[in-house]
Amino acid sequence: MDNPVDSRALDLALDLARRGPLTENPQVGCVVLGPGGEVLGQGWHRGAGTAHAEVAALADAAARGHDLARTTGWSAVVTLEPCRHTGRTGPCTRALLDAGVARVVVGAPDPTPTAGGGAAELRAAGVDVVVLDDPRAHELVRPWARAHRHRRPAVTWKYAATLDGYSAATDGSSRWITGPVARADVHARRAQHDAVLVGTGTALADDPALTVRDASGAPLPQQPLRVVVGLRDLPAGARLLDGSAETVHLRTRDPREALAALWERGVRSVWLEGGPRLAAAFWRAGLVDDVVAHLAPALLGSGRSALGDLGATSIGDALRLQLTGAHVLGGDVVVLARPTDPTPGPVPDQTPSDQQQEA
Repeated sequence: MDNPVDSRALDLALDLARRGPLTENPQVGCVVLGPGGEVLGQGWHRGAGTAHAEVAALADAAARGHDLARTTGWSAVVTLEPCRHTGRTGPCTRALLDAGVARVVVGAPDPTPTAGGGAAELRAAGVDVVVLDDPRAHELVRPWARAHRHRRPAVTWKYAATLDGYSAATDGSSRWITGPVARADVHARRAQHDAVLVGTGTALADDPALTVRDASGAPLPQQPLRVVVGLRDLPAGARLLDGSAETVHLRTRDPREALAALWERGVRSVWLEGGPRLAAAFWRAGLVDDVVAHLAPALLGSGRSALGDLGATSIGDALRLQLTGAHVLGGDVVVLARPTDPTPGPVPDQTPSDQQQEA
């Protein structure tokens, strides 16, 4: 990216986009710049049915006292190509044109036939459009695009383990393998997903709450759906039935069947926190899209492995992943990885029922 003003604005727009949830719509951020490159407004998409990032940024500029209709030469820097279709909200291309935008910088093109084409529409109206194809902007769209390509929720498997790969000691104890900084990171990532999923084994053994809490331990106002998969009943006093968040019990052992049921409920992203057996079932079915591993600098030597049997009998059978990130969190390390993606292919148009939910 040659333009340092565009570069700084895109960095800010990407940071804004990551505040949004991984739900029915992609994460998108937008920054409105004045003719001298000053920030006039900023916004991000906060979830289905709310204002898109461009509209939020325009509203923020107005709230700051900027009259864009009387400002010449202002621009919008947005992580994803502005949409040109009407869903729950109107097209962002029309909002930008009505506001008098002169230039639009796009981080990544929209991969869907319905919403894509916004850049061409803006150019046809005389707007200067620059499409950067920034890898970070493409990465933001990836979970949403993958979910719609496969017509199932995108699945992120999270686990915590010692350096030698154990998630619990021989006596079953597992609190706490990692420290408070890593646990806060789990809550922040969990909060971005539509649903958090465990098996009945984990639900019965650990009695987890699976709610999202802030740094002080207080629950957040918006909670992901709590999902339990398996045939066994939960006791009446289980924390998962305490009413602090919605809980659904899917009485199946089939991961694909569970995801199909969640897709029908409008769930587009799943945070998988189940035990080793459930995690292995998702891996064997090819249903894990991303991995978030929190590793503590500790050794147990025996105990419960983080992952169950995948059928590998030799090193050649190992499931190799692509490392996408790693950094220190307090006294622990978080490792981000994913299976190697085949050529992804196009994102299909949404069905009419999807279009009512999305956008």
